[in-house]
Amino acid sequence: MLETEAIYIMREVAAQFERPVLMFSGGKDSIVMVHLARKAFHPAPIPFPLLHVDTGHNFPEALQFRDELVEEIGAKLIVRKVQDDIDSGKQKEEEGPNPSRNGLQIRTLLDALADHKFDAALGGARRDEEKARAKERFFSHRDRFGQWDPKNQRPELWSLYNGRKNVGEHFRVFPLSNWTELDIWQYIAQQKIAIPEIYFSHTRKVVNRDGVLLAESPYITLLEGETYEEKIIRFRTVGDMSCTGAVPSYASTIDDIIDEVATARVTERGGRADDQRSEAAMEDRKRRGYF
Repeated sequence: MLETEAIYIMREVAAQFERPVLMFSGGKDSIVMVHLARKAFHPAPIPFPLLHVDTGHNFPEALQFRDELVEEIGAKLIVRKVQDDIDSGKQKEEEGPNPSRNGLQIRTLLDALADHKFDAALGGARRDEEKARAKERFFSHRDRFGQWDPKNQRPELWSLYNGRKNVGEHFRVFPLSNWTELDIWQYIAQQKIAIPEIYFSHTRKVVNRDGVLLAESPYITLLEGETYEEKIIRFRTVGDMSCTGAVPSYASTIDDIIDEVATARVTERGGRADDQRSEAAMEDRKRRGYF
């Protein structure tokens, strides 16, 4: 049912929009999105390019997997870099011991959508991830400034999706809206989808900062009294290394991960330091154009 729904929505996007694009980071949700897109349009190739907004603070394992998958399926990949905007003076790096670039992605993303005239961007966000994302519809309208108004969304009755827009506006589309983290992992197991090793248990140096286990990286400055220590961990979500927390885990197989997720009492994004900056941190970013 979930697979059928997601494929139906992808086909609706291809039918209603002139220049759609699929957001792709090398994380598990975007990998499932690519798998579904291949199924939706088989035997033809995916009819839209992939877009990665590169923060420059990515996990190397995710980038390597991204490039290998794109080469394997023969898709077109567009990469837009936050670092280029910083170098050109368009944006300013955050200050502090672990400056996140998640907020800086917004400008880079909106510029990429405008430059390529993309009118729909498909993303792998799910409603169970975070309360702000639970407010999204499948077809989420954005105004000409790329902004989202959660109180002014279009009804979606009987699987009818309204993609009408004015010049300069676009839509974010979320085919995985009704999926949960557990659904994702069960689908990965069922379809035998390859994923980056970073999702499995491994030994890594981390620092415990306010309860979040941050991996050793050039993007983090240790505070007084902090030290890195080796722990057996894995990542439930993959994003900016400066704010994406690991979880202690011995899950070395997908079946192990499924068992772990089924009993988890902390949400998938519970270890994301950027979401903990304020009660409405995610919604504030989404209103400005964040995915």
